[in-house]
Amino acid sequence: MNVLDTLPTIGTCAGLQCLKGVRVLDFTTSVAGPYGTLLLADLGAEVIKVEKRQGGDDIRGWGPPFLDGESLWFLSMNRNKLSMTLDLTRPEGRAIAHGLVRQSDVVVVNSNLRIQRKLELDYETLHGIHPQLVHVSVTGFGLRGERADLPCYDLIAEGYSGVMHLTGQPDRPPQKVGTPAADLLAGQDIAMATLAALFERQRTGAGKHIDISMVATATRFMAPRIVPYMGSGDAPTRSGGTDSVIAIYQVFDTADHPLTLGLGNDAIWQRFWKAVGQADFGRQAGFETNAKRREERERVVDVIAKLLLKQPRAHWLALFAEHRIPAGPINSIEQLVDDAPLREQGMFFAGPGVRGPVPQVGLGIHFDASSSVYRSAPPALGQHTERILRERLAMSATCIAGLIESEIV
Repeated sequence: MNVLDTLPTIGTCAGLQCLKGVRVLDFTTSVAGPYGTLLLADLGAEVIKVEKRQGGDDIRGWGPPFLDGESLWFLSMNRNKLSMTLDLTRPEGRAIAHGLVRQSDVVVVNSNLRIQRKLELDYETLHGIHPQLVHVSVTGFGLRGERADLPCYDLIAEGYSGVMHLTGQPDRPPQKVGTPAADLLAGQDIAMATLAALFERQRTGAGKHIDISMVATATRFMAPRIVPYMGSGDAPTRSGGTDSVIAIYQVFDTADHPLTLGLGNDAIWQRFWKAVGQADFGRQAGFETNAKRREERERVVDVIAKLLLKQPRAHWLALFAEHRIPAGPINSIEQLVDDAPLREQGMFFAGPGVRGPVPQVGLGIHFDASSSVYRSAPPALGQHTERILRERLAMSATCIAGLIESEIV
């Protein structure tokens, strides 16, 4: 089955206008930076993606799978952007970049300070050109400190931050999260920090220098596990997700498929046992609070596990939904994309692309009941170079032709 053919097809639209008029110049590659600027673009900002002349963004080469020769990873990160190519290693290329900086509100880069200075994209240089600029750096370890020059990918950040150490079964090696979590979290930080800086700029008129570290972001993500350790001295260990502070909060097998179950407060605890016809069990002494139930976790888990094996998952999910008990399936990606409520919310769709329909995942945030964001397809490499030079920098056709012939753009 071709999944793309099953997706609801939409056209381009005006999209959200929350950030209309905000101009973002994006010099980033791969995932963290492009995801951050994707969020800004979805919210209405104009994003110019500046790419290398040969190959462009690294993520364009990530595959298979490819769709019409384009990396599907790239297509997931870059809608609603304009693409131009530019050789930043040459003075003429840097001069063009600086011309665009003067007209921009935000610049996002994902290189270390040494490379930023070499390409004249560092905060000090660009602040001198445009004092009101919001300058955002996203790197593995931040711009300063003994690790500042070390390269980093999502895998490395998940390892440093403890995410991998606590993911997986206790008798198996540490596991990476099944999506580039550190990248995507850092991308969200890019968007959040940018919005905060733009809001402050309205009040002060001043720009901002923002330094985002993937490792620091992923470490903050671990705060609910770190703070209890720092306060108690009890270090959490890898347990397959069964050691939550909530007494019953884990995966259980049923007669056919596994499900997730979270009995997060006293009321839900009582509703669960009433729903399964064992209200007296839930009311017995020793189960009055979550803390007491944690002491009895092994016994309770054993009882619930045996009970849930008696019926298929669909039976239990229907029952738990009726009694407002938090539970759900463990969806595969195939099942997730087929989920009817998520499709109805516009989470999965196909939009017009440069070479044909392009599968997309929606923003998932509704503004005044609208979540439509698809203004334009992920761009082909350098698709808008001439347009940007003409419209933003008022260059003549002759000048643009000269830049192309000189291999600067």
